[in-house]
Order: sequence, then structure tokens, then C-alpha cells
Amino acid sequence: MSEMIELGEISIAVTRKDIKNVHLSVHPPDGRVTLVAPTGTRLEVARAYAISKLRWIRAQQEKLENQARETPREFIGRESHYLWGRRYLLTVVEHDAKPSVTLDHKRITLSLRPGGDQEKRASVIHEWHKSLLHGLIPPLIEKWEPRLGVAVNAYFLQRMKTKWGSCNHRAGHIRLNTELVKKPKDLVEYVVVHEMIHLLEPTHSERFVALLSEHFPTWREARAELNALPLTAEAWNE
Repeated sequence: MSEMIELGEISIAVTRKDIKNVHLSVHPPDGRVTLVAPTGTRLEVARAYAISKLRWIRAQQEKLENQARETPREFIGRESHYLWGRRYLLTVVEHDAKPSVTLDHKRITLSLRPGGDQEKRASVIHEWHKSLLHGLIPPLIEKWEPRLGVAVNAYFLQRMKTKWGSCNHRAGHIRLNTELVKKPKDLVEYVVVHEMIHLLEPTHSERFVALLSEHFPTWREARAELNALPLTAEAWNE
């Protein structure tokens, strides 16, 4: 169970692990702060370290607060939608046939039966998003399994409010956020590799960071870009 450090309006959750250095993090989307310290660190020492980083913490939180946030999608004509990091305009066509989605260089065209409400339109687009990810993810897993020496027994796609992915290392399963379809493909690959490395090292330990740095040297840049892109307009809850 984590202990808390309160610095004015900032609350910092402190945990201890078998590591050498202190790790201070400000997490998107809401600026939550965590501090991971070596096992023997006293709370007052952790507090002094956090105080020394207060200006940095506030700067990171301000950056997240000012970060672009997508307005809620209404799935109407000429609305902007993102796919693989590029912006497209939505065209909605009503005709009496099975719903479908097509893509050209500027436009996403959603075809559905007359009277399809916003919920139905959202559902058709979401299923299309999943089909695109199902086309991208298996080749990435296949590419990285021999490099990492791991086997992914199954992967799952789902809406996730606070994570890009997760891993069940015991079952050999990874889960990926369907919002990744909106991000550039190299960033999707970073998330896949990140979760696959958790099959080797379940925690964000120094070994995990070393493995990630060895196999995906640009991971810090990828993570920063991923977290700087527009957030979805859902209400994010822990």
C-alpha cells in the first residue's frame, strides 16, 4: 500500500521497490503524481526529493492541463476524425444496405441505413477501428516475438480510460486500447513492444527499462509523443 506525501495542492503516492534510484512520474491524463523509491528510503527523504522537484511537477501538470483534448464526436458530416495520426473529414451516407466504412486520402465515409442514431454510428466506426487494429497488431506481435524471445498467447482490444495497454504475464496475454487506431503506427508499435516486454519483466523495474532501451531505443520519445497527442473526450476516471 502506498504512503502519501502532501505538498500543498499536490498529492504524491509513494511506493518502495528493489531499485537503486528514485523515479518521480506525472501521469496523463489528470497529472497524478507517483514516486517510487528504493526499499530502505525514509518518507522524509522521499519528501525532500519531491520538494526539490516541485517546479518540474507543476510544469508537467500544467502541460497536461493545456494539452489538446478532442471534443466529443457526434459522427456527423464534415467532422474531423483521426486515423493513424492523420486527420480525415467524415462523410455520412444513408442508404438501405449493411453499414460500412470506407477510406480515401482525405475522407472517411460512413454508410448506414436511414435513421441510424449517434450511438449506432459510433458503434459502426468502433467496429471498423477494431478491424483496422486486428490488421496491424498480429504482424507486429509476429515481428517482435522472436526478437524478445516471448510468446503472446492472445491479444485483446478494448476501450481503456487510463492506459494504452496492459499485460497479464502469467497468461501470456496483452490488452490494447482501441484509441490507438488514432495514433501513428510507430507509436502503436511502441505500445505493443512495451506490453510484450512485460512478459519478461512484469513491473516497471530497472530491468524492464533496460530491456525496453535495448530493443526500442526511442521509447522515451515515443512515449512523450503519445502522451502529447490529443486525448479522447471521455471523462477519464481512475
